[in-house]
This record gives sequence, C-alpha cells and structure tokens, in this order.
Amino acid sequence: MEFTIKEITDKKEKEIISRDILNDLPEWFGMPESTEEYIKDSQDKPFLACFIDNEAAGFVVLNATSKDCADIFVMGIKKKYHRMGAGRKLNDAYEEMAKKLGYTYSQVKTVKMGHYKEYDITNQFYISMGYKELECFPTLWDEWNPCQIYIKYIGGK
Repeated sequence: MEFTIKEITDKKEKEIISRDILNDLPEWFGMPESTEEYIKDSQDKPFLACFIDNEAAGFVVLNATSKDCADIFVMGIKKKYHRMGAGRKLNDAYEEMAKKLGYTYSQVKTVKMGHYKEYDITNQFYISMGYKELECFPTLWDEWNPCQIYIKYIGGK
C-alpha cells in the first residue's frame, strides 16, 4: 500500500478533507458543533493529508501552543485505513514539519485511558509514537472526558 503525504494549503481543500474524514469517525468526533469547530479552525493552520490511491485517508493539523511546543490540534484516519501505517506516516511527517517550524516539543490532548475503548486505542497510538503522559486535567472539557496531555521531545534547538 502506497502512502503519499502532502501539505494542503487551500482552505477549501482542507475543509473537504477534514469533513470527509471526521464524518467517518463518529465514535471520536460525534458532537457536530465541536467537529465543525475542528473543521473551521483547521483551515488557518499547517495541514498534512495522507493519500492512498488518490483518496484522502487521513490528516493531521499542527497548532502552536508556545514558541517551543507544537500541538496535534486534530488528527483522523478513516476507519478502513486504521492499523495500516497511515497514522504513523502522518505523525512522522507532522513531527518533521514541527521541527522545521522550530518546535522542540509536541503535545497532544485526548481523553484519559480507561474511559472509552475508542480513546484507549488513541492513547495506545500516541504512546507507541513515543509520547509520554504529562498531566491530566479532569474537568478541562467536562467531568465525563478527563483531558490527558501527552508530550514528546522531537529535537531541535
């Protein structure tokens, strides 16, 4: 299976790709208002997409949280491409982009392990990518979705 990673700069293309993929992931992105916010807010941020046979299979969006730390703002892989390496390829490309932009750390926020099986899979993915638990904010989002922050040193300065 051939993966092609491309940086997407056109806002409309970002919207089409992110909407298509997030709508395929209702177990993770099931709240229409917050999904729309991800789609809208992603249009002004660095955006990488993974294509398989000219189909957008996944994407990742970089957000800056400080001058030293990039954040995986949102990431999604269509379900039919889970566990095939697309997430790993996107993560590697995201880290390269973050380093080129001058960041030395990356972070990602997700729901703490042990609350939903889908998010346990997400947690395992980030751990397998080398992320370490930094802190959990039990009520940052709401009491049913404790926010786990992972961090990774990606090199640089």
